[in-house]
Amino acid sequence: MPSISPAAVGRRIAYYRRIARPKMTQQQLADRANVALGTIRKIERGERGVTDDTLDSIAAALGVDPSRLVADREHVSTRIRDALPALSASIATYDMPDDGPVRSLAELRTSVARTTAWRLSAQYLQIAREVPDLLAELSRATASAPLLEAQEMAGLLVTAYRSADAVAYKYQARDLSARLVELMRWTAPGAQDPLLAAAVGYVRTETFFAARAHTAGLHALEQAIDACPPASGPPAIAARGALHMRAAVIAGRACQGDTADKHLKEARALGDRVREGVYQGTAFGPDSVRIHEVSVAVSLGDGHVQRAFDVAREWTPPATLPAERRSGFWIELARAQLWGGRGDDAFESLKVARRIAPQHTREHPWVREDAATLRRLKRADSETLTNFAEWCHAD
Repeated sequence: MPSISPAAVGRRIAYYRRIARPKMTQQQLADRANVALGTIRKIERGERGVTDDTLDSIAAALGVDPSRLVADREHVSTRIRDALPALSASIATYDMPDDGPVRSLAELRTSVARTTAWRLSAQYLQIAREVPDLLAELSRATASAPLLEAQEMAGLLVTAYRSADAVAYKYQARDLSARLVELMRWTAPGAQDPLLAAAVGYVRTETFFAARAHTAGLHALEQAIDACPPASGPPAIAARGALHMRAAVIAGRACQGDTADKHLKEARALGDRVREGVYQGTAFGPDSVRIHEVSVAVSLGDGHVQRAFDVAREWTPPATLPAERRSGFWIELARAQLWGGRGDDAFESLKVARRIAPQHTREHPWVREDAATLRRLKRADSETLTNFAEWCHAD
């Protein structure tokens, strides 16, 4: 890792160690990362460099993404893209898995839950490093699972596919993303869980967004809503509510304002019936619905940006929401602010999004477009804005 300053990495590691909850000593970090104490001390003092493997182990011990520990974010993005072929290879044999070890069901549950936590916090490098082997193992486990475990194994495999898809979709590997979505659809019936099927319908919308087939995507979501179980308890309420949120956004993209408002109204009513939380891997509740109000306003275009300003004036996403969703709010708000002639505010919103979820923000196409526009308008300090634009590869 010659392009990464050892001193800068050391300072970041020391910082995240000190702010960990509970606070972590160097010895505790060394133990959790399986790295010698002397090595940790030298790294923090900037006296030695850090290999990718060591950096990943330290990041895992600290509970942060490796991108938080380095200034060279291009290096992290390159590592993620370099991992995509391994991901493709791991799903090529989905129906004829190779021989290999299979951990216990409890251990697999833990590993899959970890990938979901990484997805929600936009830690894509962690997913890219671990999910190819995990998918291969889950395919083996599913093929050989006894009848009593087969349904749960299918559900775990769908959930792991979803985490893998998050990486593929965010890093513009759209063919790979579409393949993963189809594998989710192919596997989900084996779980015999209608709420999981609803979650797959939610994720499938990515393929319609990517193809700009908004009307078809809206139709697919409305079919998923019709097939979703009645809203008789929090999980089912959240499943239906998430589908309505998604339908509202894609209806806005299809320039169907009345339909977008109808779905947003349904989502709001359902959101008021549950606590904000993560259900079937999707955040849903009153706060998520507010974020989607901004998304709908942006989807509908210039004439509706005041709705986004109205939400943002009275409310901002709490820190308890998943990082990916919070950063998405600020990215959407930045676009509304840019359209509303508030360039300085837009740039501040983009910087907030970067602080919350740097990988998600850096790879978001709107961030690049808006940073490029702001740079042309020269609405902020030129050096700071230039650095930001170069960071996200804005044209």
